[in-house]
Amino acid sequence: MEGIQPEKRTLWTRFKSFLKQCRRVLRVTKKPNKEEFKIIVKVSGIGILIIGVIGAIISIAWQLAS
Repeated sequence: MEGIQPEKRTLWTRFKSFLKQCRRVLRVTKKPNKEEFKIIVKVSGIGILIIGVIGAIISIAWQLAS
């Protein structure tokens, strides 16, 4: 039974450290204002469109090659 306890302590210590890091990150982060949010939405939308176009091109290429 003694061999199991150090592993639990290590796991518990790592978990506590993880929670401290999460708390630190949450303190540093802030809610985006409307302008920042609009930019994030635009960039994400453009990225989704680009990935969709690439997927469509690959799909068309596969259909033409078959």
